[in-house]
Amino acid sequence: MKFSGSAMIILAAICWGITGGLADILMGKGWDPLVISFYRGVIGLAFFLVWLLVSRKDHSGFSASLVLWSVVAGIGVAGNFTFYFLSIQSASVPVAATLMYTAPLFVLLISFLFRLERSTWFKWACIFSVLIGIVLLTEAYDAGSGTVNFIGVATGLGAGLSYALFIFGFKNASARGKPQMVLVIAFLAFCVILSLLVNFQEAASVPVSSDVGWFVAIGIIGAGLSFALYTIGIRQTEASTASMIAMVEPVTASLFGILLLNEELSLVQLLGMAVILLTVTTLSVKKGD
Repeated sequence: MKFSGSAMIILAAICWGITGGLADILMGKGWDPLVISFYRGVIGLAFFLVWLLVSRKDHSGFSASLVLWSVVAGIGVAGNFTFYFLSIQSASVPVAATLMYTAPLFVLLISFLFRLERSTWFKWACIFSVLIGIVLLTEAYDAGSGTVNFIGVATGLGAGLSYALFIFGFKNASARGKPQMVLVIAFLAFCVILSLLVNFQEAASVPVSSDVGWFVAIGIIGAGLSFALYTIGIRQTEASTASMIAMVEPVTASLFGILLLNEELSLVQLLGMAVILLTVTTLSVKKGD
């Protein structure tokens, strides 16, 4: 069972990694990142509704706290999807995916702020190490390089912060209700939020466009299937193991961008990526002990 849980998380991470590349293809065709994000959430919501209806488990226990934390998770998903695609548009798939992987760092900082965790030298050393990795990845030390702009970095970190918000919301909501119900409420909140921001005229043109298949693929791979796999897999996998497996996502996204989209990273950027991934994974494994 442990292997099957790990396998599901690996598949979910691969799906998320591929999603970034698919979004980059659509943005290359001129589609707005908000529209891509909106359809990813809408198709995901449809998937979770079907999952909820076909599951034969008892869905009682519906409460205000369940709705509240699910909505918080939905806000996190909305920010994560949107900022991630905006970061890809301004930077690249490898850079955006790696910056998003700083989410555990934001979880740690929020835990410090609300005194949910004790501050230690090891944790602050991890934070400092990730900051060094970000500087190397974005080549911020060279003001004239122009490799990654401020918007690309800011939105990438925004995706990480939003993912941290999703983690907090989903964790608290799941303690109060079934995952299927949590995901339905979360993605319903997501759709409401994005509907206020998206260009309706462009969004309405998607179903009749030649690119509709790409949107369906992003929705199924990047939301419905991946979140279902992760939700089931995380129940059968230890936190420390899940943290290491999560590295598959930025690695998959980076390989997709480099091999299929002809994106490039310098040796210094690759070093920065390695520093971030190894530090965050070490921190996550240490916390899971």
